[in-house]
Amino acid sequence: MDALASLLEGPRARAAFVMRSSFDPPWSLRITDEAPLTLVAVARGGGWVMPDPKGGKPTPPRQLRAGDIALFRGPDHYTIADKPDTEPQAIILPGQITTTPDGEILCETLSLGIRNWGSSADAETVLVTGTYEHESAASRRLLRALPPIAVLGRGEIDARILDLLVDESAKDLPAQSVMLDRLLDLLLIATLRAWFSRADAPAWYHAYGDPLVGKALRLMQHNPAHGWTVAALATEVGVSRAALARRFTELVGEPPMAFLTDWRLALAADLLHESDATLESIARRVGYGSAFALSTAFKRHYGMSPRDHRSTPDQRSA
Repeated sequence: MDALASLLEGPRARAAFVMRSSFDPPWSLRITDEAPLTLVAVARGGGWVMPDPKGGKPTPPRQLRAGDIALFRGPDHYTIADKPDTEPQAIILPGQITTTPDGEILCETLSLGIRNWGSSADAETVLVTGTYEHESAASRRLLRALPPIAVLGRGEIDARILDLLVDESAKDLPAQSVMLDRLLDLLLIATLRAWFSRADAPAWYHAYGDPLVGKALRLMQHNPAHGWTVAALATEVGVSRAALARRFTELVGEPPMAFLTDWRLALAADLLHESDATLESIARRVGYGSAFALSTAFKRHYGMSPRDHRSTPDQRSA
């Protein structure tokens, strides 16, 4: 299991919001849904993305052309429009509720059928949007490595995946939501793989390619329940304890045991939301000797108890 394979266990579509939006100019959408991760594919036409200013400083608009894919990392707000100076005509709120700037509900007004929305089905510009509305704790390391907006051109990604998603988004067949979830995941993985293949990928991503550190990372991620120590990891990879600790910290940006603790607690956080397993059972699965030990570490790391985390449905997207 490599960096993407392990970390992409987090952002996995489960009845994700997938929508085709079709517009003739002038058009402008203001996005304030604060979803952890959104993928926008330009199936036809094009437009511009205007990120909200950061620290009072304006961010230059980014042009989107046919075949481009943009990733948006929440909770930042942004606008997509035919031109940078077109005033927003619709606002996308949390829960994918759409209104006019004055607050009038537009969800039904602009409906063009199943998963189709906009001014005209044969409009000049067609966007396919896939929104991941929940963030897994195990995926946060991956998402933190992304810029607020990442744009990739059609030539950087296998166009067949995009074409399949665009085609399927217009259908309404049995198990259609499952089909769209899988295609959305596939397109996301292809997009992230292309993005992280660039030279500006984070240090920990390249660390998986190191014969020593990469093996240590995989050992911890494959078997978090094992009682790993730096000495045990060093024995497995065939170097001294000091050499592994030094190289791991240099490449990953934190010591081995800090990485392991973060990984174990992220897995525990996701298990608390995704299963009814007892805290004792989860503790054993992620490498803690008792529920008390896990609870203590969890509260120190996340600032709340496992019980409170489990009873807070939106915590993963916080």
